[in-house]
Amino acid sequence: MKLTTKEITMVSLFVALITIGSKITIPSPIVPFTLQWMFVALSGMLLGAKLGAISMAVYIILGLIGLPVFAKGGGIGYVVSPTFGYLLGFIAAAYIIGKAVEGMKDIRFAGIFGAMVLGLLVVYTIGVSYMYLMLNFYIGKSITISKAIWTGALIFVPTDLLSAVVCSLLGVRVGGQIRAIISN
Repeated sequence: MKLTTKEITMVSLFVALITIGSKITIPSPIVPFTLQWMFVALSGMLLGAKLGAISMAVYIILGLIGLPVFAKGGGIGYVVSPTFGYLLGFIAAAYIIGKAVEGMKDIRFAGIFGAMVLGLLVVYTIGVSYMYLMLNFYIGKSITISKAIWTGALIFVPTDLLSAVVCSLLGVRVGGQIRAIISN
């Protein structure tokens, strides 16, 4: 797979944006609230499935090789962090959001918002599952699935849905123009 200079630039831009988003943090018991989700959603919506997923994969690779791009730093040890599953979910979410938006004949708020919610459900599913497994079977900190769902997803639903609304409105207003610039 060969990327153009413009595509590499756009992927790099979103790697930088998600890194910045990871540093804007509001602490919570296990999973911190960051602005990462907004940039994951925007990457899929604006870059499309392929480039959105690539930007998230590059972000994760940079963090795993030791660059402090994640909310709590970086390094290969992050793989055993309970929150690593959310990062893996970012790749899938960017791809799914991108595919959904690419398939839209008419860009409307409801369609984009639906794609955002679907992507968010993917992040929550992968993230909560990974967190539950890591805490219970690797770290040895017993947690019920209901507590994992609460601390790893439900407490973030209001802010994540607000981010999805903002991204959807942005997509309706300027998404088409930005995608046209990127694809030309």
